[in-house]
Amino acid sequence: MGTLLIDLAAELRTAGAVREPVEPLTERHPELTVVDAYAIQGLNAEGRAIKGHKIGLTSRVMQEMLGVDQPDYGRIFADELLESGAEVDRAELVAPKVEPEIAFVLGDDLVGPDVTAAQVLDATDHVLPALEIIDSRIVDWRIKLVDTVADNASCGRVVLGGRRTAVTSTLDLAGTEVDLRLNGETMQSGEGSAVLGHPAEAVAWLANGVGEFGVTLAAGDVIMPGSLTAAVPLAAGDRAVADFGPLGRVEVVCR
Repeated sequence: MGTLLIDLAAELRTAGAVREPVEPLTERHPELTVVDAYAIQGLNAEGRAIKGHKIGLTSRVMQEMLGVDQPDYGRIFADELLESGAEVDRAELVAPKVEPEIAFVLGDDLVGPDVTAAQVLDATDHVLPALEIIDSRIVDWRIKLVDTVADNASCGRVVLGGRRTAVTSTLDLAGTEVDLRLNGETMQSGEGSAVLGHPAEAVAWLANGVGEFGVTLAAGDVIMPGSLTAAVPLAAGDRAVADFGPLGRVEVVCR
């Protein structure tokens, strides 16, 4: 692996540690490819406990917000996985935003290629209401696909609600609606179909994508398939609540 990728991985790691974002990698090194970006991401995952994967940029509204045209994926680290009601310290983040997602918890492995949405549903033990706090170590969120991939798909924290819902033939995840509230005020509303038409399609995309790198989505993994709405900036003192109706609610406090 080239010295440049090692140096850029260290740069992003330091940026997160000291909360000082760096200039976009793509502006300084336009030759970087998506494969290079995943290599950078992998370097910063070495030695860390991984609890699952996240998929980003699956909804058109998020692609338009960040100026990219395809999904990406990153790791969910054990020390960034929280339970509903948790507090996060704004001082530990760079430029956080919050978004609602339907988390999948796998009961069986998923091995690509050619995984379908139906196979994802069959392999899922249950789903949970969830919030992702996305964060960027790139200054002013001036990211292209390579930038966010290298930056672990802009993951900050993952917050899981406590209500488990089994996947049955009557569960309509595409039609599941959510209200994202900040300090009691509804900021965004959306539904599951915003995520590639159905959240399970996003998980299938992930299983097939990581399969190219010899990675398996394993039983017990938490999979975040992408946001049902646009992301909302999160400031110190904010309480974010995502209400998914029959799927339950999840909240996080930023102090």
